[in-house]
Amino acid sequence: MSTNIIFMGTPEFSVPALREIHKNFKIKCVISQPPRKADRGQKNLKCPVQIFAEQNNLIIKTPHKIEDEYNYLEKINIDLAIVVAYGQIIPSKILALSKKGFINIHASLLPKWRGAAPIQRSIMSGENITGITIMKIEEKLDSGPILMSKSISSKNLTYGNLEKDLSKLGSEIIIDCIKDILDGNANYKPQDKFGVSYAKKITKVDEKINWNNSAENIILKINALNPKPGAYFDYKNEKIKVYAAKVSNLKAPKPGIIIDKKKIIISCKDKAVEIMELQRSGKKILKKDNFILGFKFDEKI
Repeated sequence: MSTNIIFMGTPEFSVPALREIHKNFKIKCVISQPPRKADRGQKNLKCPVQIFAEQNNLIIKTPHKIEDEYNYLEKINIDLAIVVAYGQIIPSKILALSKKGFINIHASLLPKWRGAAPIQRSIMSGENITGITIMKIEEKLDSGPILMSKSISSKNLTYGNLEKDLSKLGSEIIIDCIKDILDGNANYKPQDKFGVSYAKKITKVDEKINWNNSAENIILKINALNPKPGAYFDYKNEKIKVYAAKVSNLKAPKPGIIIDKKKIIISCKDKAVEIMELQRSGKKILKKDNFILGFKFDEKI
């Protein structure tokens, strides 16, 4: 007897799980966010999940609102739905359509970092351990019972590197979870009521470097926003993005002083930050040695 599994996801983070599920099970339908306008020009860009689905001849739906596909989803008689960074809150009337529920691959060790930006917020907070949680979706955000969780080290990793590691981890553990669910062997456990935290969406305010913070916290911000959207500071009305830096023990009378122009060492609340990779607006990311060949800093930012 065939099993009707649907997959819901949008970014590159979702693709490894989709790939593994496609290898092991028949996917009835894939749902992703619709194509979006490019930053420049009017061309619509398909998301990575849609591209994979089309390349592998899978049925793909890209509704602006998931409710728009209610009749179709009701008709196909869903047994199980897997959700990985889909990008929309799934309403209760849609959740009710799957016999064995909607299962989410979430990029944190729940109940820590429920919400939109768990990877970035975990790095910003200085945590050295994070992981993946496989959970059943309920109406309340990321609060459902847990089927499995697995941890990995996140020490000194950037958002880009950690996202790849977590995406791979999720794809490795989801297959056994699906088998247990379909076989009736799933053992869900409620989330701990203590230790709940929320990973708010990254805003423009989060992106700006505040030199009044400690050097360590500034490094964490830079790592958490690399490669996107990028941490930045303003210099003579120009936005300079920073992609790599390290702590320096040099000090200055106050924060925001360029202590060493060639090494690009900038004072902070306690120590200083030595910038290793940076980018001017509209330009390429450069190592600092190449950057300073065409750019000169004054003492103050």
